[in-house]
Amino acid sequence: MNRMNAEEMIRRAEPLFFWVGAFTLAFFALWLLYRLVTGFRIWVLGNGTLLSPKLGKWAVVTGATDGIGKSYAEELARRGFAMMLISRSQEKLDDVAKSLEEQFGVETKTIAVDFGKTDIYPKIEAGLVGLEIGVLVNNVGVSYHYPEYYLNIPDLDNFLTNMINVNMTSVCQMTRLVLPGMVSRAKGVILNISSASGMYPLPLLTVYSATKAFMDFFSRGLQEEYRRQGIIIQSVLPFFVATKMTRIRKPTLDKPTPERYVAAELTTVGLQNQTNGYFPHAVMGWVTTKLVPTSIVIFLGASMNRVQRSGYLHRRKLREMKNGASLKSE
Repeated sequence: MNRMNAEEMIRRAEPLFFWVGAFTLAFFALWLLYRLVTGFRIWVLGNGTLLSPKLGKWAVVTGATDGIGKSYAEELARRGFAMMLISRSQEKLDDVAKSLEEQFGVETKTIAVDFGKTDIYPKIEAGLVGLEIGVLVNNVGVSYHYPEYYLNIPDLDNFLTNMINVNMTSVCQMTRLVLPGMVSRAKGVILNISSASGMYPLPLLTVYSATKAFMDFFSRGLQEEYRRQGIIIQSVLPFFVATKMTRIRKPTLDKPTPERYVAAELTTVGLQNQTNGYFPHAVMGWVTTKLVPTSIVIFLGASMNRVQRSGYLHRRKLREMKNGASLKSE
């Protein structure tokens, strides 16, 4: 009797199990299709002609004389923007401005300031007066000379002040200067160049990682505040790019040139509020945030940085010994 009752219950439940399974399979298939279509839209079709001088005649790029910043300046000039270049070295600014004028026939202006200081913003504000700014690229940034434990960082007090001013204060202040004009015209794009290091804590680069996490949170918060007013504010989180800052000389598929990275990243504007900017980097970001536990990512990052720290200190010691031997021989 009991066995018959159990078989009857199973028989009656079979349709329910079937429909639950079918619904689950259909949901997964639709989700996968949506992700594929979205990925195709972002990484293959891109955003078309969204980034053009229709947003405003001028584009402003900070940290515009090297690496990613220079590549942003070149790509935006290629699209027809007049360029305002802001960086520390006037000589380098003049070289980049001349190159942009000769290659793309665009108007350029420059402002030479040290973003490690906080008294520079009246000078920048005066230089931006009257410019219809369609794009702002907050790119300027500094990192560690080598991975190091917090209390062992050389000249820690000045190191902290400089990194906070360059990586955090500059983003807030430049946005303060440029955003009102964009809001008044109900259009504009702000690209805040953060780092994949800001996606999770990175020991031995802790301060850098934290400042880049600030940029990411700041960008996403402002996007929600101003998206209804026609403004796009995007958080950009690249992994390694072959630049002077990363000391990577030979580009690879996962470590692209700045030019290749920027060309890919600009196609995501308006499609992703938070982006790794380059398809291989997007895959790396998905793996490290969705598949691998954060504790393991932190552990692996710390291990990698400890190895790099040991190598740097060893090489420095050898240089010091060599220099000491040279002095004695003299």
